[in-house]
Amino acid sequence: MGRLGAIVLRGGLSRRMGRPKDRLRLGDESLLERVARQLSRLTDPIVVVSAIDQDPPLLSCPVILAHDAVPGQGPLEGLAAGLRALPEDVELAYATSVDAPFLVAAVIERLTDRLGDHDLAIPFARGRYHPLSAVYRVATSLPAVESLLGAGRFRMSAVVDSLRTRVVGEAELRVLDPELVTLRNINTPEDYALAARELPSVPDTF
Repeated sequence: MGRLGAIVLRGGLSRRMGRPKDRLRLGDESLLERVARQLSRLTDPIVVVSAIDQDPPLLSCPVILAHDAVPGQGPLEGLAAGLRALPEDVELAYATSVDAPFLVAAVIERLTDRLGDHDLAIPFARGRYHPLSAVYRVATSLPAVESLLGAGRFRMSAVVDSLRTRVVGEAELRVLDPELVTLRNINTPEDYALAARELPSVPDTF
């Protein structure tokens, strides 16, 4: 397979959390620091995508910084911005969000392996697709995502029908990640409190 990069969406208003999620502390690091650190051991480079009005992120590991080109178009615009920012020699990209701090390396590796000659390898678990826990082929995914944005189709799940898609099912994922923590997001103060309590018992697979 080709060179694997990563795209991390910092998120926008965080209405349900009530404060920016990327700077929430989990253990001795912020959510963004944790996600970037984990991904840096498996992917290169990492693109961190911010909203236009967000301050620059505070990170110790090197990343490429990108911004949404158009505000208000949600995570699909963030994905497009991340794909645009990747160097030309990066063929594949794992896309995730800053609020998914329990990544399992074996899941990302399995998605990459399962991509084959497809454009997208995406988990389907708990009754839905997870486009922000998926591997994209950069050269074909970017024009498809830009086409969706141009047509006013902003739902992330639209990528499934717009790309040659390989679906990786829940049973296969649970062999590698029994609790599906890779797909777990921290959206509310309650989610955050639970993640902080559980942190000591969740293995760091990187």
